[in-house]
Amino acid sequence: MSGVLRRVSGVFAGGLVVLAVALGVAWVMATRTGAPGPDGAFLAWHAVAAVAAVVAQVRADRASDGRGAGAAAVVLLISAAVLAGLWLA
Repeated sequence: MSGVLRRVSGVFAGGLVVLAVALGVAWVMATRTGAPGPDGAFLAWHAVAAVAAVVAQVRADRASDGRGAGAAAVVLLISAAVLAGLWLA
């Protein structure tokens, strides 16, 4: 079960990284074209969440005991917080 949790949390961590990069590209394109785009605080929160999720995922991948499962759960919690706090708020 722990292996499945680590794989799922890895997908979520990767998704947060891709989302942060995509938002960064959208911000650059918006500033160059004068179109409305994501603001700085929105980008910063996504970047912080992506870094925290990657750090937790590395910990989850390196620990094979309960601490690894806990770190994987942290990745899922970070993902849920980004969804609830930044996208559904």
